[in-house]
Amino acid sequence: MKYSKRYIAFTFILALIFVSNFYIYAKDSSTLGAFRGAQIDNTIWSPLVAADVNGTTIRLRIENKEYTSEDEHVYMDENRNIMVPVSMLRDALNSSAHVYNKNELLVEKHSLTADFKLADDNGFVQYKGQFYASLDKLSKLLDMTCSFDTATNTLTMTDKSEGVSTVPTKYDLRERQRVSLIRDQGSYGTCWAFAATSALESALMPEEQLLFSVDHMSMSNSFNVNQYDGGEYTMGMAYLAAWQGPVYDADDPYGDGVTRDDLAAVKHVQQMLIIDGKDYQGIKEAVFKYGGVQTSLYSTIASSKTKTPYYNKQTNSYCYMGQDKPNHDVVIIGWDDNYPKENFNVDLEGDGAFICQNSWGSSFGDNGVFYVSYYDTNVGTHNVVYTDIESADNYDNIYQSDLCGWVGKMGYDKEDMYGANIFTAQSAESLRASGFYATAADTSYKLYVVKNFENEYSFKNKTLVAEGSLKNAGYYTVDFDEPVDLESGERYAIVLYINTPGSTHPMAIEYNSGEAYMSTVNLDDGEGYISYDGVAYINVKEKQDCNLCIKAFSDNR
Repeated sequence: MKYSKRYIAFTFILALIFVSNFYIYAKDSSTLGAFRGAQIDNTIWSPLVAADVNGTTIRLRIENKEYTSEDEHVYMDENRNIMVPVSMLRDALNSSAHVYNKNELLVEKHSLTADFKLADDNGFVQYKGQFYASLDKLSKLLDMTCSFDTATNTLTMTDKSEGVSTVPTKYDLRERQRVSLIRDQGSYGTCWAFAATSALESALMPEEQLLFSVDHMSMSNSFNVNQYDGGEYTMGMAYLAAWQGPVYDADDPYGDGVTRDDLAAVKHVQQMLIIDGKDYQGIKEAVFKYGGVQTSLYSTIASSKTKTPYYNKQTNSYCYMGQDKPNHDVVIIGWDDNYPKENFNVDLEGDGAFICQNSWGSSFGDNGVFYVSYYDTNVGTHNVVYTDIESADNYDNIYQSDLCGWVGKMGYDKEDMYGANIFTAQSAESLRASGFYATAADTSYKLYVVKNFENEYSFKNKTLVAEGSLKNAGYYTVDFDEPVDLESGERYAIVLYINTPGSTHPMAIEYNSGEAYMSTVNLDDGEGYISYDGVAYINVKEKQDCNLCIKAFSDNR
């Protein structure tokens, strides 16, 4: 029997209307009942339901956080599971979520675990090179409630374990294959670069196991330092934010006294979080979710052969309680809340220690690892974790004038201000994002773009391209809501409004602080403006001889 195309199309439309209406009013999306005496086949029904749901916006409400399929690639599969990228799970579920051997997903929350093998029917799949997990199935294994409102296409998940710590009482990244190679800094003052590269490597594990060059970070940066001078974590942040690195260790090996300036970064680090001093819960959650946390100690030990009253060699345990400031960087790779206080050489109030990776070779401690008491004066005071490490082709171009990064702060003795950097497009490009520092927690921001910038009066033509708030201090890259097209040779402005509660100087700047390592800073490579109210702008050099830490990222058109 033959049917006209019009009849077939009409029948298909009626079927879609039937599926949509029936699905909306279904009380239980997990079962299918009889309809007018007929049993509907799951293999036919579920794909139609999924197609209908995927044709509209899917909304997620997970532990007071909201997401949509317009922002993230969220979809319903043909078994009616809501699937999300594995990369979402760490922040969305406040969990540890990692893929092992490209075929096994391990998700951890509290002391619970969810383990999936890669298969189409068990909630863990790979699609177009990206891994996805089923929120429905995760909720059952992680003791969370999960419901789907068919009227609004909204999935809601809540944690049943209210008031219970996200992290367990003991955790060790070594047991999760998320600790990088133990290395030895030798006689050089390069602990800061070893800690930075080790934490960076840990953040990529277990999915990627890379070894980055300490030589390049400590010698091919924009600071006036040699490998004997020492350094600090902000130097590593500046080097990475500027796309000066990282590079592979094999291309610039350690200890030969030379470096290569012709190497390009093999990864682009787009976000680095600074955890508040002595926020032990925040440090633990960062280790749990992202990997090793770079931190600082005061050490009276110069190498694995040095003796000190603060270190118990039998138990590999260290605790300093005094007034001296930090002079050594290590990586926190775990903790044990019940680690006995008796294991330390000093009298302590209670138990508990961080598990730390050192850079004094495998002969120190437990194969390069040791315990630092929670009561140590300096541990956990300065902390950074690397949370967004992208491929080196994520953007085509970076525009910047702050190669030394966050050296100081400026402001108008109030918690908010405007700052702007002016750049010139090198070709026909699409402006996609901006990078900047939040100098303290709970910072809110607005980003604007001014096309065809001519002078201070051009700021009245600024267009809002992004806004939001940031929980931690640190370095962030914010994608624009929509790209902004630029012509070759066009001057443009990135305008940042920033509000940091309790601060009087909320804007990060690069300037000559008077320290020897800043003596060669270039302050003539930028054009910046600041404003008290977003109306009247002055050139930043009239206020202070500095560069603003505001970057731009674009793709070629």
